[in-house]
Amino acid sequence: MLVVFFILAFVAVGTAVSMLVTRSSIYAALFLVLNFATVAVLYLILGAPFIALTQITVYAGSVVVLFLFVIMLLGAERLPGGESLKWQRLVAIGLAIVLSADFGVKMIGENTMLTSVTAPPEGYGAPAEIGKILFTKYAFPVEITAVILLVAVVGAILLAKPDEKPSVREGLRKKMDQEG
Repeated sequence: MLVVFFILAFVAVGTAVSMLVTRSSIYAALFLVLNFATVAVLYLILGAPFIALTQITVYAGSVVVLFLFVIMLLGAERLPGGESLKWQRLVAIGLAIVLSADFGVKMIGENTMLTSVTAPPEGYGAPAEIGKILFTKYAFPVEITAVILLVAVVGAILLAKPDEKPSVREGLRKKMDQEG
């Protein structure tokens, strides 16, 4: 199982890096879908089926589809690329070195990372248990989130709906065509 975990971790990191370095926003969104799917499989291996299904439905399903719609509607593929600042690359490399060093120190300093994990209680993280908590203890925040999502969907529909009224310019153009 450890080999499968490391293979999935390598794929997750590889797709994340590919998403960041690709120039095409469509390919970046597709790498993001693959990353989310890989992370969902990692959640399944770790015994969290609800989080895995949420990862697929919410992130890979909804968020990436929204990204793709925005990319397609705005024509982001045709936008000219901006110039990168020279200092950004140096700062990014410095932060990557600091993060890698911190990760290495943590891995070397704490050898008990894999042996100190305790098993969760039976039924922990199961969809039934999470649903029970969401709709009893957190019912009000869930309802507020539902209303916010409904308002967002209605707003997106209104923004995407074509204007049925002709513009003033089109009306004047038709009037001029009829007269002359």
